[in-house]
Amino acid sequence: MKKFNNKILNGDSIELFKEIPDNSIDITFADPPFNLKKKYNGYKDSLEFGEYLEWCELWIKEMVRVTKPTGSIFIHNIPKWLTYYSSILNKYATFRHWISWDAPSSPMGKSLQPSHYGILYYVKDIKQTKFYELRYPHKRCRKCGYLLKDYGGKKNMLHPFGPLLSDVWTDIHRIKHNKYRDEHPCQLPIHLLERLILMSTDESDLVLDPFMGTGTTAIAAKRLGRNYIGLELDNKYVSIANDKLKYERSNSKLGEYWVSFFLKDIISLRNVDWEGLSEYYILPQNNRAIDHTKIEFIDKKKILKHFEFVINGNGKTKQDTMQLEFCNCP
Repeated sequence: MKKFNNKILNGDSIELFKEIPDNSIDITFADPPFNLKKKYNGYKDSLEFGEYLEWCELWIKEMVRVTKPTGSIFIHNIPKWLTYYSSILNKYATFRHWISWDAPSSPMGKSLQPSHYGILYYVKDIKQTKFYELRYPHKRCRKCGYLLKDYGGKKNMLHPFGPLLSDVWTDIHRIKHNKYRDEHPCQLPIHLLERLILMSTDESDLVLDPFMGTGTTAIAAKRLGRNYIGLELDNKYVSIANDKLKYERSNSKLGEYWVSFFLKDIISLRNVDWEGLSEYYILPQNNRAIDHTKIEFIDKKKILKHFEFVINGNGKTKQDTMQLEFCNCP
């Protein structure tokens, strides 16, 4: 497997999968074409219904085959196709979660406005699966600073950093403007992939994406000290991904702890790491103060300098500055 590690292979994913041994990958993640006639660079996103599902079963079976018994399988798409993917996956793996990613899109007429994408989360062996609880920052009013959620008489039990992650994600936003995108119609935010990787892998684990596109999964893996294998049909996308990866470093961590850093703050961390990470924060003496006061880094300038590569990405301010335009705060 070492000959494939940290490489993006150019070619058809079904054929390239044949080079990957059984039970060799720690997690597999796929964001396949949506079959909605989107304009990709080198291929058409338009198959007949039955033909599309037959093709999907081929790569889904391969994803399960190459995933370790301790590993996880993640597939991102619109709810319509996820219902069909789920019926396929149920034959080969075990359902764990349907993650609802709150990412509104344009009204389509004569139907409810689409307001989320989904990520299917399946595992090879539920008893052996590697999994870590994550925390994300408390949501606050941008004007007054108070928590948006009312914890009532349980404020003394508030966690200083934030709540445990649920299966509904409302704090990560789509990349809506072309000026923040690569030349790809379905680019995902890097910190969405970082969250999945933190949740299901350890340092040096191997992540495989059979539809790598312009490299989002590989960038997330590299930042978090994981290895990656990408499969991608379009040579232009492979070139874009490799160019971006040249600028990435495996140091998205504080001390010994890997974290997802975005917009000058940590947005995803493992619950088991909090005791060590808490040493980098000024914590209140009374937990009730968390209701109206966000915790801050002890040495913010030093930490921001350390994470400068995350803020600037590949020498540009693309996915990181994008978040400023799509804040959920009132």
